[in-house]
Amino acid sequence: MEMFGRSRRQLTLTYSLVMCLFLFVLIFFVHKTMDWAMFSEQAAELSDAADSIAETRAYYVHRPNAAADENWFYRNTNDRLFFYVFNEEKKLVGFVRASFKIESFIMDVITGEKLETGATEVFAQPNEFGRTTTIMMTSKEIRLNGITQTIYVGKDVTALYSGLQKATYALVFLGVIALILATIIGHFMAGRAIIPLREAYDKQKQFAADASHELRTPLAVVMASADLLMADPSIKEPFLREVIGDVKSEVKKMSKLVSDLLLVARSDNNALKMTLKKIDLGELLKQNVRMMKPLAEKKNIELSGENFRKVSMIADEQKIKQLILILADNAIKYTPEGGKVIVRLEDVDSSSATFSVRDSGIGIDEKDKEKIFERFYRVDKARSREAGGNGLGLSIATEILRLHEGKIFVDSEPGVGTKFTVKLKTNLKKKSVS
Repeated sequence: MEMFGRSRRQLTLTYSLVMCLFLFVLIFFVHKTMDWAMFSEQAAELSDAADSIAETRAYYVHRPNAAADENWFYRNTNDRLFFYVFNEEKKLVGFVRASFKIESFIMDVITGEKLETGATEVFAQPNEFGRTTTIMMTSKEIRLNGITQTIYVGKDVTALYSGLQKATYALVFLGVIALILATIIGHFMAGRAIIPLREAYDKQKQFAADASHELRTPLAVVMASADLLMADPSIKEPFLREVIGDVKSEVKKMSKLVSDLLLVARSDNNALKMTLKKIDLGELLKQNVRMMKPLAEKKNIELSGENFRKVSMIADEQKIKQLILILADNAIKYTPEGGKVIVRLEDVDSSSATFSVRDSGIGIDEKDKEKIFERFYRVDKARSREAGGNGLGLSIATEILRLHEGKIFVDSEPGVGTKFTVKLKTNLKKKSVS
């Protein structure tokens, strides 16, 4: 059934969204962790290199006759490491040069004072081939014989960050694959979880259908017996006749409930048949108003029709009558004495016709507007029982509209009233449909 299919899709969607969020968070933290680990290791290497360069320069300043070799600290690193030493006048006094391809980039960082003293930062810049060059640099100040020098140590980490980017892309790809698999598995598991619910629902449907069939006969017998008793001239006592009248009234309510349950059961089993023919919607609305007037007058409610005119359309006459009756009956039930109910034919064009039923009743809260079309749902259960409602009317109306490819809209304000607007197709194909 569509209800279970919709529930299964909602469960699958919820599960997929949860998995998507989980994978996003996981990939994000894995990426940040790898980035942090790589940055920490490289920063420690640069810091050690800067300390070694400072010690080496201090050593040779105090021993000017020693053979100068500032590259001894370079033993445990690779050829991507470089350093530049500047004095206070920004004059280069020592260096191990970087590749000529990135040296201008390095000088831009140094001369542009983009690196704070003592800090370790990563800088990226696209090269002439459109690829991104990434360097990591740190700086350190030293004083030699009263002169301050600044050491800039860096490393070309393009390959490392490119590897990190590729690893992240691989994680995203694997995450998408995992999400697809999780969605498929989730859809399968949701279907398995719904099986017991579907079986219980099917049993409930069958019970409702069987019970409805079984109850119709005894109710008809009780109604016939009540009619016979009411017609018996020997029963003259007012109290007994009142009891018989109450019995007839309750049997009528039960008969209506059984008919509604049978209709609902048939709709669940796709057993509802429609015989479409040409009808006059305006005439059906007029008949309904005429038929419901005695009930409205009994409650001192003003029932009126507006804008009725001939509107030809293709539909199932009996079901459209039932639809109008449900809406008008609800309006009268939930409108207090002295109120008004208006049935109005609204817009009509070449493809659709619209009518509305407006009342000045108790109204419907915003939170209840969607629920009122559910079976057995009643906004005010106590008042609904007093009014004789069973919570199936609007559900049946929705089923009728589904068969006619129509729509229903609700506009309501608590304490002011409710307006139901129905839009029906006028050119539904003329054939029997189920």
